[in-house]
Amino acid sequence: MNLGEREILAHAAGQAMDYLAGLPERHVGATAGADELMKLLGGPLPERPASPTETIDLLGRAAAEGGVVASSGPRYFGYVVGGTLPVAIAADWITTAWDQNSGIFDLGPAVATAEHIAAGWLIDLLGLPADTSVGFPTGCAMAHVTALAAARHHVLAAAGWDVERRGLQSAPPIHIVVGEQRHLTIDLALRYLGFGTDQVHVVPSDGEGRLRVEELEHVLADCHGPTIVCAQMGDVNSGAIDPVGDISDIAHRHSAWVHVDGAFGLWAAASPALRHLVAGVERADSWATDAHKWLNVPYDCGLVFVAHPQAHQAAMLHTRADYLPAGVPGERDPIEWVPELSRRARSLPVWAALRTLGRTGVADIIDRCCANTRRFVTKLESLPQVQILNDAVLNQVLVRFGDDDTLTRKVIKQLQTGGVCWFGETTWHGVLAMRISVTSWRTTESDVDRTVEEIGKTLARVGGTASAPPPPATGSA
Repeated sequence: MNLGEREILAHAAGQAMDYLAGLPERHVGATAGADELMKLLGGPLPERPASPTETIDLLGRAAAEGGVVASSGPRYFGYVVGGTLPVAIAADWITTAWDQNSGIFDLGPAVATAEHIAAGWLIDLLGLPADTSVGFPTGCAMAHVTALAAARHHVLAAAGWDVERRGLQSAPPIHIVVGEQRHLTIDLALRYLGFGTDQVHVVPSDGEGRLRVEELEHVLADCHGPTIVCAQMGDVNSGAIDPVGDISDIAHRHSAWVHVDGAFGLWAAASPALRHLVAGVERADSWATDAHKWLNVPYDCGLVFVAHPQAHQAAMLHTRADYLPAGVPGERDPIEWVPELSRRARSLPVWAALRTLGRTGVADIIDRCCANTRRFVTKLESLPQVQILNDAVLNQVLVRFGDDDTLTRKVIKQLQTGGVCWFGETTWHGVLAMRISVTSWRTTESDVDRTVEEIGKTLARVGGTASAPPPPATGSA
């Protein structure tokens, strides 16, 4: 490496470290708009080469002038977005420097081996069957695509149909059973895989968003032939967890495949204190989650687990071009478990995080986030005009102000522009609510207390102070 290369990389590393050091007090929301950022970063394509450090400085200005959301900071509670562990950031820097195409073992032996090891650690950590296969796609949406492709192969093969060779045009129809409160990425995966969404069987959910098991039996009784059931661990609004063990038992009596959307809720299995919430998780057939949520590694990194490796591999099977080496026993080729051939080595930060945290460190992140969630509930319930709309079983809280949509939206907007913290809005059982998601390892009790104080000040400024607080609503809205 020449001196110029070192200077460029050191300059960028310095900017990155300054950004991370400023996260605790950074204005949480973005303040720059599209027009400002277009003027800063755009213009005609340069005719001639420019200084690399000048280019990096423009990115620094984009952050300094409000073009970056401090979503990895300690008081970002908007979407289910984790912070980034320092060791995972460091491993991600190394991943970029190595620049390995991690599709096959020959292109990156160290990466393929680390991925193989991380896969085994994850199976153990989450209590999944020992022979489960694992893939590292871009995120939970592609994890759903991968898992449901494996499910499609499995249920059609049982019906005597080779879907990879013969396609879906004349295949036996597949029944897809989903919960009323499923995440939109389930529907995306169903569209991508040719199932569509109009023909799905929808099982009603309870007030917290959990699939009603007693209704599942009735729905499955009308499903004759290949069937896939989609369950959920961690409703995106309430954090509620479907009773996956019971769902699996019922579905398997009907020879159905059970897929679990565990985008963040599956990580409860890594906590001894919370594992009871996901009892029976090991009885499902496939699982999808994100490492860039509760494991707090950089974007993008999804995880897919399949209890039937042959179906998983058959669904993802890449025809080897003449120039690619044949698979060798003991050398895991990552392309066998995900759709992509050219792949960033996104599994390396996962390996680094697991290697550094260990079993107890991962559990500590999950437990602290949930403890801080309960702290939010306790402190918010003492404020006037505040309603808690859900049972906070994990890291999600739904809050409503003055039982009024207009006031709730005003408070959210004021908090977003204030910069101390950031929340998003959602609709829950027909009413507007503020959604709190506690997913970052950086969030402390002090951050919760400071945030609640800011909420109280904002509520008093926007909506006045009620003479007496209403009784808290802890059930469904």
